[in-house]
Amino acid sequence: MQFFGGSEISPSPPAPTGSGNNAHMMYIFNRNGVCLLYREWNRPLRTLNANQDHKLMFGLLFSLKSFTAKMDPTGVEKGNLGVPQLPGQGCSFHSFRSNTYKLSFMESPSGIKIILVTHPKTGDLRDSLKYIYNLYVEYVTKNPLYTPATPIRCELFNASLDQYVKNLA
Repeated sequence: MQFFGGSEISPSPPAPTGSGNNAHMMYIFNRNGVCLLYREWNRPLRTLNANQDHKLMFGLLFSLKSFTAKMDPTGVEKGNLGVPQLPGQGCSFHSFRSNTYKLSFMESPSGIKIILVTHPKTGDLRDSLKYIYNLYVEYVTKNPLYTPATPIRCELFNASLDQYVKNLA
């Protein structure tokens, strides 16, 4: 079965790029900013409550998307900074790195946003994010018991995600 970006759900996900266990946390937001899933694997510092943390992350994404679209040197029409754009509109970013983490980001055509925070030396994770999105489509979206815009509680999805992220680098 093919979904986003031509990748397939199969027993062979994209090959890990290193020695595993480098993922710190992951968020999945819908197009309205509702956090559908939040997972932690290696996050030693806890400074905010979960709701504040989700709002802060979505705000960061909104700001970075607006900023990169506004700074797009190829765009003819420059909208106002902060005006929401449709997925795929304008320039976009895929990741940024600090001295303590790397944030990788993917937005699907339907507005689902997947954010993966990893070790700063982690390589390009675009294929891995597409694979995670394909897991989301297969186990969550196609699940007749799932109600859209509610937190994801699918055990198959969570188990598949944990298994894949454990080997991610």
